[in-house]
Amino acid sequence: MTNKKSKWCSNLYTFLVYLFLYAPIFVLIAFSFNKSKSRSVWTGFTFDWYKSLFHNELIINSLINTLIIAAVASVAATVLGTAAAIGINNMNKWLKGVVMNVTYLPVINPEIVTGVSLMLLFIFFRIEFGYTTLILAHISFSVPYVILNVMPKLRQMDKFVYEAALDLGCNPFKAFMKAVIPEIMPGIISGFLMAFTYSIDDFVISYFTSGPQAQTLPIAIYSMTRRKVSPEVNALSTIIFIVVLAILLLVNLKDAGKAKLNRKKIGGEAAR
Repeated sequence: MTNKKSKWCSNLYTFLVYLFLYAPIFVLIAFSFNKSKSRSVWTGFTFDWYKSLFHNELIINSLINTLIIAAVASVAATVLGTAAAIGINNMNKWLKGVVMNVTYLPVINPEIVTGVSLMLLFIFFRIEFGYTTLILAHISFSVPYVILNVMPKLRQMDKFVYEAALDLGCNPFKAFMKAVIPEIMPGIISGFLMAFTYSIDDFVISYFTSGPQAQTLPIAIYSMTRRKVSPEVNALSTIIFIVVLAILLLVNLKDAGKAKLNRKKIGGEAAR
């Protein structure tokens, strides 16, 4: 009886936590189909906001800007972060500890401090605010996340794999690409995805480093809040949520399929 009660309480607690996390999203999705612009009164079901979304140049251009900046910045940050992680991993213990502590600083530093600092830096070097400043700013705060994702994979890797590849006839570049990169690829992918996500989501740093011709989606939405947020934003948010959810489901199904296949192989070998 006690176990049943404990399990019931555990399930109830889990349900309340997920309800707290996802209730706002479900409300947003529901009101993306609301006929009126009201954010509190339901007046009827419609797809009009989804239709008008694709004719709203401000939102579409801001979304395109966001995706381009996120893609360029995350790729550049992944290359720089991976190279930096490999260099840090080859340092001595004392120097590695110092550099890793410095790497953590941008992660825990308040975004408003980073944003103002980058803005002053670009003004000092007389760099015109726009795509260039946004991409540089996004690279600067994304690199530490890539380093922190790649470093654990480098520590797990057998340090003699690279040397073995050289002994087998590979040149240094080929040995690096064939032996090291496959070992740390999960960390590289995780770092890229984290950099891409943070870049799309960033508002504070982008606000201080953007120009009039290069605005990201969070900045465009913020500018709407001074008047009234259009239900078209609700429609766009719903589409983004569904796309992300679909990607997660596909990845999980793929991983589940691989795990099932591996279990069948192990079971077949055991039967032999």
